[in-house]
Amino acid sequence: QVQLVESGGGLVQAGGSLRLSCVASGGIFSTYRMGWFRQAPGKEREFVGRIDWSADSTYYTDSVKGRFTISRDNAKNTVYLQMNNLKPEDTAVYYCAATGRFSVDEYRYWGQGTQVTVSS
Repeated sequence: QVQLVESGGGLVQAGGSLRLSCVASGGIFSTYRMGWFRQAPGKEREFVGRIDWSADSTYYTDSVKGRFTISRDNAKNTVYLQMNNLKPEDTAVYYCAATGRFSVDEYRYWGQGTQVTVSS
């Protein structure tokens, strides 16, 4: 059973930065595609980005391109989401997930989520 634990959320002013971390245990992390999703109040959970096992391939939703960066450290079983130039519309609970591609239904394992709040 794979377990994922996110951390790093918090309150930040618009234009600021946060780095989220997600530590995995119970599986072979280096073989997993890892995704980040977010869910704002009253909205569906949406894809933010994904990194493949080799870290050579990353994908992002258009709204975060150029501001967010996903990276991974397979030696630490950890995936990161660096968020720069944050906007109030980035406010959401952020989740990491393994081992799908782009849609919520494709991901088998989920973390508990971490709250990110961006004030204007």
